[in-house]
Amino acid sequence: MYRSLQQSARSVAAAVALTASVPALAGMGNTASTYGLFPVDVGTAQALSMFNAQASALYYNPAYLTMDPRGELTAGLLHGEQELKSDDTVVNDTRSQQQLIALKTNLSELTKVNHPLYFAIIAGVEKFGEEMLAFNSSTSDEGQFLNYGRQPLFLNVGGGTQFLNGINVGASVHISLRSEATLNASSNLAGETQYEELDVTAKPVLRPVLSTSQEWGKIICGHNDDCWIGGLETALTFRGHTEARTSVESNIVIPGTVPDPGILLAIDTIDSYQPDIFAAGLKYNFTDNFRMAVTVEQQNWSDLTEELQRDTVKDQANAQFKDITVPRVGAEWDVNKHLTLRGGVAFQESPLESIRTEDVNYLDNDKVIFGLGSSLVIDNPPILAYPMRLDFGYQFQQLEDRDFELTSSRPGVTNPFATVTAGGEVHVFSGSLTLKF
Repeated sequence: MYRSLQQSARSVAAAVALTASVPALAGMGNTASTYGLFPVDVGTAQALSMFNAQASALYYNPAYLTMDPRGELTAGLLHGEQELKSDDTVVNDTRSQQQLIALKTNLSELTKVNHPLYFAIIAGVEKFGEEMLAFNSSTSDEGQFLNYGRQPLFLNVGGGTQFLNGINVGASVHISLRSEATLNASSNLAGETQYEELDVTAKPVLRPVLSTSQEWGKIICGHNDDCWIGGLETALTFRGHTEARTSVESNIVIPGTVPDPGILLAIDTIDSYQPDIFAAGLKYNFTDNFRMAVTVEQQNWSDLTEELQRDTVKDQANAQFKDITVPRVGAEWDVNKHLTLRGGVAFQESPLESIRTEDVNYLDNDKVIFGLGSSLVIDNPPILAYPMRLDFGYQFQQLEDRDFELTSSRPGVTNPFATVTAGGEVHVFSGSLTLKF
């Protein structure tokens, strides 16, 4: 009888969670760090993201917003196709479809100080605007991939300015949500409630993005255009960890069976996690129309070990994570003043050390990432008074095979009940239209 009552209460709590959000594929995915935001990021495997003056610099290196004085309005679409397998079973083939819009402008005219101050904002929603607050956190018998979930809401705002000649600084905040739901109700044994009281709130959580970039020709040689080190640029960034978190509390009273205070249930769980990331980048302009960049990221995934120990859905998994280093290399070639071609490659080691995570059964792989992209600038588009830019990016991710042990805490199950090989591939397509002003 008591187990029946617990199941009834859990069903009500689950209903509260679904009220607070729309269901989505579970995973710790973050669009900007898993794929990239706009076509330049996607098409270079994020190798040139720290040296891209478009509005997406707001997330990867806000100091670089200063490199192009023009304002711009960008609308972009990202489409991800994935086939992620456990042995011969497709575990995840859910598409990721995100719509993004970004604005960048110079706010110096609003001040009395003749100093450039660049402001930008980026907003993105999943499934082309149909999902904004989707959330899912669950256990899985067949296994679930750690990094490939949808991130329904992406919001970043901030700016950059020149600190000294050749040295720029920038800062932004990434905004995520913490949702809380509370339910007090009276229920019968069939789970039918009455006298319900439901309260749902969502609070913003702000995480910093800090960066600085250096143009070494200006730092060492001033305004000398023939400086021997003039083609060298470097950048340093820090992106604070982000997570979507949902808390649900329910208090269920069953008259004549379970008196007040009733059955108490509390759920506190996270999704769409991104760790603290420290990144350093170097770009060299070999000629006026060819440049290369190398970036290295330190991703502190070990912090997720402690986060999941406080997660009421995944705490039994005892998942262990490690910090990883992600190298990226990219190049860009201006074919002429209208057409630019680019590409990049990266290698990302899996941060998941555990091959056995009870009930949750996380799967994650080392992966090699390749990107290709292009840009087309139209100087005199119809109607518009300023240039228009079209960008396209494609990315392929190959997940290297890795063995995992599937386990369950259900009575009568002998663990591991299966050993599987996880792998797969991901195709990402991205396009954007940018209006300069």
